[in-house]
Amino acid sequence: MTKNILFLALTALSICCKSKPDQQESAQKEGKPNIVLIFTDDQGYGDVGVFGADDIATPNLDRMAAEGVKLTSFYSAQAVCSASRAGILTGCYPNRIGIHNALMPNSDIGLNPEETTMAEMLKDNGYTTAIYGKWHLGDHPDFLPTKNGFDEWFGIPYSNDMWPLHPQQGPIFNFGPLPLYKNETVIDTLTDQSQLTTQITEHSVDFINRNKDKPFFLYVPHPQPHVPLYVSEKFKGKSDRGLYGDVIMEIDWSVGQIVQALEKNGLTENTLIIFTSDNGPWLSYGNHAGSALPYREGKGTAWEGGQREPFIAKYPKKLEAGKVIDVPVMAIDLLPTIAAITGSELPDTTIDGKNVWKLLTGETKESPQEAYFFYYRVNELFGVRYGKWKLYFPHRYRTMDGQEPGKDGLPGNYRMVDLEEIELYDLESDESETNNVASENPQVVEKIKELADRMRSRLGDSLKNIQGTENREPGRVDPS
Repeated sequence: MTKNILFLALTALSICCKSKPDQQESAQKEGKPNIVLIFTDDQGYGDVGVFGADDIATPNLDRMAAEGVKLTSFYSAQAVCSASRAGILTGCYPNRIGIHNALMPNSDIGLNPEETTMAEMLKDNGYTTAIYGKWHLGDHPDFLPTKNGFDEWFGIPYSNDMWPLHPQQGPIFNFGPLPLYKNETVIDTLTDQSQLTTQITEHSVDFINRNKDKPFFLYVPHPQPHVPLYVSEKFKGKSDRGLYGDVIMEIDWSVGQIVQALEKNGLTENTLIIFTSDNGPWLSYGNHAGSALPYREGKGTAWEGGQREPFIAKYPKKLEAGKVIDVPVMAIDLLPTIAAITGSELPDTTIDGKNVWKLLTGETKESPQEAYFFYYRVNELFGVRYGKWKLYFPHRYRTMDGQEPGKDGLPGNYRMVDLEEIELYDLESDESETNNVASENPQVVEKIKELADRMRSRLGDSLKNIQGTENREPGRVDPS
């Protein structure tokens, strides 16, 4: 091992010596890029300035977009918490690996230890890894982040509303205390979350400062702006969109602190920093929910507002500043893309994501994915994105259309709607999905149905009672 390291060091030195002086300096700074993934909770597409928000100040995210790449058709892996996190960390459709919906406290399932997370992939490649924020992939000790490739963890094991102060505690829920973890130890029980965003940010900055001389992966899955909304005094009352806007402003501040830490440590050029959200806004909470406009519906649906998310990536060494990409990309594509740029080995098991690096750099305008599949509730295939087209199969979904929205932390009631026929939308000309053009485009419908049937044979479809051939089991708690 020592001999190999010495050999590699001498080889690198000889290469540098043969280079020009400016190339020598570049080679010395060259190395595995650091990866920072900031992942918010229930933030809508329209909740960032560069994505349309005119009543919330997000200067740090706006600057990040100006200095990096903005994706306008980026999709979460699913429209709900646990499943979307499973997708972004494993590169798999959540349904492939048996993670559906949002896991409840004391769940007897979690992310299977046999799955390879982004953290494990990078750790195997010499990276130091940390997660500060919400996990939500199983709260049993066998499923915690430190058992899934993360060296450090500070945060909560599931959603921040899964606590005794839930507005529906008693009639619907019976949640226990909300634990705050440091690694595998509960260090507090939360009754006030107003300092959590600040604490997560402080841990993130400290991690960067401590690991500036070696490659690292920093995963920051903020519990906010998932309800209940909490913000520190420094941002309370600062936005023009009430408490929700204040929360987004504090998240933007957090992004700024992380970017500043990278700059102070001379890491900006060699760090890929990504910002996105796990799914769309929880519309039943009214003024405590975000906005997906101009897209239809929100969290818990396969409509554009449920899974199309703001996405910004900055990597000055490799990505063109100010570039806007409209080609569809999904969260499942991040793992193989990061594997490619870090020289990491992909998981041995089948994944669904594809390397989209050439798309991000502008080397191509073609997606490596033929289509994206929008699975939801108990492995039902709701829809497919194919080029500019989005097709929906008959299914039941929830809507707040025509309903009284919630207010000040209390939810309104969803109305259930049955989509009875196949519907097709041209997202280039109809981004809000108001004009069903299925009857005018029978060939497109048939092509997408063919793609869907092919995927159903692999991952199944519970609505059609189809068993997939490639589904894998989640982790399960040993009854003993």
